[in-house]
Amino acid sequence: MPLSFCSLASGSSGNCQFIESENTRLLVDAGMSGKYIKLSLETINVKIESIDGILLTHEHADHISGLGVLMRKFKIPAYITYKTWEAVSSKIGEVSPDLLHLYETIDDIVIGDIRVKGTKITHDAVDPLCYTFTHDDCKIGIATDLGAITDDVIEQFKDCDLLMIESNHDIEMLKVGPYPMYLKRRILSELGHLSNEDAGYIAKEIVRYGTAKNILLAHLSKDNNFPDLAFETVRGILEADDIIVGTDVNLDLTYRDKVGKLYRIIKER
Repeated sequence: MPLSFCSLASGSSGNCQFIESENTRLLVDAGMSGKYIKLSLETINVKIESIDGILLTHEHADHISGLGVLMRKFKIPAYITYKTWEAVSSKIGEVSPDLLHLYETIDDIVIGDIRVKGTKITHDAVDPLCYTFTHDDCKIGIATDLGAITDDVIEQFKDCDLLMIESNHDIEMLKVGPYPMYLKRRILSELGHLSNEDAGYIAKEIVRYGTAKNILLAHLSKDNNFPDLAFETVRGILEADDIIVGTDVNLDLTYRDKVGKLYRIIKER
């Protein structure tokens, strides 16, 4: 059975990703308004009332701003680590405890017919995670807001059919750009964000493993990147390793303020 993915928004102004199997529908993060998320889902013919759960990557505002509304108004349960919930609970208003599923780690849980695995990443948050989602033999990975490429991240993503990976900034644009020095240092640090070059390296490693057919670039900075620049940088790194975009792999973008393409992963049996 297929596993589907659509980015509803990805960037510093808000993040929300949609995962769907035959029987289960999930959101990763709820960093846009409840209204935006509801309308965005409707563009891909999904009713918000059909969402079975929300997972969080971490507690920053651009990942949680709509969470309270979705839980209160639409009764959507949330699957969160204890540490992240401690950081989130005072920011989203009161929600029903019956909708909370709390874990020490989201190491390997099953929601409906989707298996979810969270992997710890480096970012300036209390318990940040990237995720993989598996249904039958289809696998999707999501990794944004991480400052370093670790062996654990590569290991979890190497057999994904589709990978959404952060391509936040161009290093030179960031260095000469308008951000204050403390913010530049934070973004460039292991607790910050991945550059276009970092995204290209991860994409190359994943595609070389032989499974990934779709790489989506995410969380592009409005001030320190351009979509064409991110795309061409990653494409150059792939093609320097004889991985041809459009033939060996599909390379695509996600967007800060609009819904991306709906992908449906189907494996031939």
